[in-house]
Amino acid sequence: MSLKLGDKISLTIIDTAFGGEGVGRHGELVVFVPFVITDEIVEVEITELKKNFARARLLRILTSSPERVEPQCRYFGTCGGCQYQHLAYAGQLRVKQKQIADLFERIGKISRTVVAPVIPCPSPYGYRNRIMIRSQWNGPAKKLEIGFIRTDNKFVEDIDECKIAEPALNRQITEVRAHPPHKGGIKVVLRVQPENWEVPKDSFFQNNFFLLPQLVETVRKFLQAGEARHLIDLYCGVGFFSIETAGVVKSFVGVEYDQLAIAAARRNATTRNIVNGDFLAAKVEEVLPGLLQKFSAEPTSVILDPPRKGCQPEMLELLRRARPAQVIYVSCHPATMARDLNILCADDVFKLSQVQPLDMFPQTQHVECVADLRRLN
Repeated sequence: MSLKLGDKISLTIIDTAFGGEGVGRHGELVVFVPFVITDEIVEVEITELKKNFARARLLRILTSSPERVEPQCRYFGTCGGCQYQHLAYAGQLRVKQKQIADLFERIGKISRTVVAPVIPCPSPYGYRNRIMIRSQWNGPAKKLEIGFIRTDNKFVEDIDECKIAEPALNRQITEVRAHPPHKGGIKVVLRVQPENWEVPKDSFFQNNFFLLPQLVETVRKFLQAGEARHLIDLYCGVGFFSIETAGVVKSFVGVEYDQLAIAAARRNATTRNIVNGDFLAAKVEEVLPGLLQKFSAEPTSVILDPPRKGCQPEMLELLRRARPAQVIYVSCHPATMARDLNILCADDVFKLSQVQPLDMFPQTQHVECVADLRRLN
C-alpha cells in the first residue's frame, strides 16, 4: 500500500539511527521516527515522503520498551538539544556503541570489534559547561523568544532552564532573560571557566568537566602504549592534551591557528612548570611538513583533535607519507572520523588498534571518540 503525507500507520522500531531517530519499515520503505526505542510498537503520522524513505512524528506508543523513562526536561521533544532523555542511560550507552561500530563498518570499512564499550559520564545531567542560546522575535505573540533551536530547525524554543547544563549556566540563563538582547537573531554564549586553565572567550575547551579525567587518561594510555618520545599535538587549542601528557614524552609541540589560544597555552604550560615543549600559532597544514621532517618518525606520535568537519585530505596524505609511529585521533563526530581513518589506514599504512568512545554528551546524539592508530612496517 502506498503512503501519503498525513497517513497514520503502526510501526515496529527495529533500530536507532545515528542522530537519534528510530528506524521502522513499512513494506520496503524505511521510516524514521524520533523519540522511540528499539522493539517498541508505535503509531505515527507521515510528515515527509521521499522515494526511498519517510519521516514521521510519534502519535502514541502501543508497546513500550522497559528502558523507556520519563524525561527530566519539560522542553524535551520540542527543544532540539537532546534526543535521548526518554531512554534509560545504560540504553543510551549501548545505542551509541552500536551506532559508532555501524558507522565505522559502513564508512571506514573498519571492523566493529575495535570499538570498545562507551565510558559513561558520572553526571548524565547538569554536565555542560558551555551553551549557546539564541533570540528570535515571535511576531504573532509579540515577544522575544530566548532559548535553543527547536526540533523543526525553524524556530527558537523559549526556555528558562537547561537540564543538561551546569547549575551556574542556568543562573546565567536567568540573567539573560532578565536583560534580554535588544532584538532577535542574536546568539549568546554562556560558559563556566575551567579551574586552573586560561581559556580565551572564543577558544575551544571540552564541554564536559566531569569526564575530562577519563578523556585524558585514554589519550595518555594510548600514548604510553605507543612508546613515543616526541609528540606533535595538532589543533591543540589552549594546550590541554599537550600539557596533560607532557610527562609521558621527551618533547612536544602544539599547533593551533587561534593566536589567543596559543598565548593562553604558553601561559597554561608556564603555570604548571611544563618546560619540555612549545606552541606554534599557525595553520596545521602549513607547518606539519616541517614538523614531520624535524622529528624522526620512529619515536613520534601525532594527536589529531580537528573540528567536526575532520581533517583536510592533503594533511592526511602528509601523515601517510611521513608515517609517524602513532596517530591518536580525537573527535566528536564519528562519521568524519571514520572517513579520515579509512584514508589513513588505506594500503596498510596504519592499523587501527582501538577506538574508545566516551559519553561527553549524555542525553544527546553526540559522542566523543579516541582512536589509536599504529604505523605498519
